[in-house]
Amino acid sequence: MDPDVDLHVPAQRAELRRHPAPVLLAIAAGGACGALARYGVAQAWPHGPGGFPWSTFVINVSGCLLIGVLMVIVTEVAPERRLLRPFAGVGLLGGYTTFSTYAVDFHRTAAAGAPWTALAYLAATVAGALLGVWAGSALAHTVVRRLR
Repeated sequence: MDPDVDLHVPAQRAELRRHPAPVLLAIAAGGACGALARYGVAQAWPHGPGGFPWSTFVINVSGCLLIGVLMVIVTEVAPERRLLRPFAGVGLLGGYTTFSTYAVDFHRTAAAGAPWTALAYLAATVAGALLGVWAGSALAHTVVRRLR
């Protein structure tokens, strides 16, 4: 049962009648593509145990930038595309970004005797991710306004 659905509201009850298979398939397909892209970047750009984890940093910041762009597209350009957000947001970008690897990279970098590098990575990733979402959203808003 979806905790966000109030069964006393008819419009929200109707939400439960839709079969979730298309949404789940969209998420799975997007997730597979996103995870493969993340794996490819990580393999192409490895880092040593005490070095700055640039590949994970770039993956997370670029993924957050794309999430900012996507949210503008989903809300302002193509709100009728029911599977766009599950495929591209939850699946593709959810599979691409990797904040669990961020935590592991932080721990490994600190454990390898590079605590200042680990702390710089910790702070830079959070700042870069927030800045990425903001920049992606601002850029997409600007492009949408100019095209209209």
